[in-house]
Formats: sequence, C-alpha cells, structure tokens
Amino acid sequence: MAHVWVEVRICSLDEKLCEDVKALVDTGTTLSVVPRRLAEKLGLKPHRIDTVETGAGTITLERAAAVIYVENRKCITEVWVSDIVDKPLVGATTLEMLGLVVDPRTGKLKEVPLLFY
Repeated sequence: MAHVWVEVRICSLDEKLCEDVKALVDTGTTLSVVPRRLAEKLGLKPHRIDTVETGAGTITLERAAAVIYVENRKCITEVWVSDIVDKPLVGATTLEMLGLVVDPRTGKLKEVPLLFY
C-alpha cells in the first residue's frame, strides 16, 4: 500500500494557535509526532520525556498535548515533539481516538466504531 497522507489541523490546547498541514498516517507509531519547529510555533509545552524504540534504535522524545483535527473529527491527544522528523505523523492512538483506520483496499481513512468493553 502507498503512503497515506491526510490534511490535518494541529492546534494548541486553547486552539488560539493552529496550523493546517499535510501529515503522513503512520499506524506503526503509537503517538502522533509534531516537528519541533511546528510545536514551538503552536506553543506546545512538553510535560515529560519518553524513551522510544525506532527502526534505527532507541531515542528520547518530549511529549506534549495538542488538539488534532482529521476529516472533521477532533481530539485532544498527546504528541511527541521531534527534532528528527520534519513532517507531522498521525499515529495509531490518535487514529483510534478519532474512530478512524486506514482501509488497506483504498489507502484512505475510514470510520470505525469506537469500542467500550
């Protein structure tokens, strides 16, 4: 399957600062990722540091909170702030919170039911 890119709005928690960007959907990433320059522009404040496994080894990333809109759906979610990644990534947790998955047949996002067991 080809890369899945979506239009995303990323905002500060108070939604006073927002940026519309193209983001890569990365279902192999737990949290969404925001490049540091964008996080600083939006005033996202890191509140912890995580140790994260990557294909190239273990790295540390700061974690912050943001408001993310994808396909007219909104969620408040935690994001990693990266000095390495230069494009926003939409991770698996954000997709699940929004009730979306990648449809492997179409390469597009589709709605799925939220689960409460």
